[in-house]
Amino acid sequence: MSDPASPGLLAATAAAFRDHGLTAAITALIGGFLALIAAVTRRAFTNEALLQRLDRELIADRERIEAQRSEDRKADADRLDRIETDIRTVRDLLFEAFQRNRAG
Repeated sequence: MSDPASPGLLAATAAAFRDHGLTAAITALIGGFLALIAAVTRRAFTNEALLQRLDRELIADRERIEAQRSEDRKADADRLDRIETDIRTVRDLLFEAFQRNRAG
């Protein structure tokens, strides 16, 4: 593990052992491990918060896209209705014109 706190922890422990004895070295080692654990925990919670935020953004994007698709489907259905109406109108006009030519 290439954590930049690790060399500092060992150096601090060695310096505490050299300057103040075994008890100070053990205290420095425990304090360093607690600091390391706090950093890892903080990073884990930060990552979890980031994942939760990304999940919320993904859900919001999905809802927005679904609403856009719904609007697009409605617009397509309206356009299709207009096209079908136009086709029926042209068909009726052609039928009437054909009937007039046969009758006349």
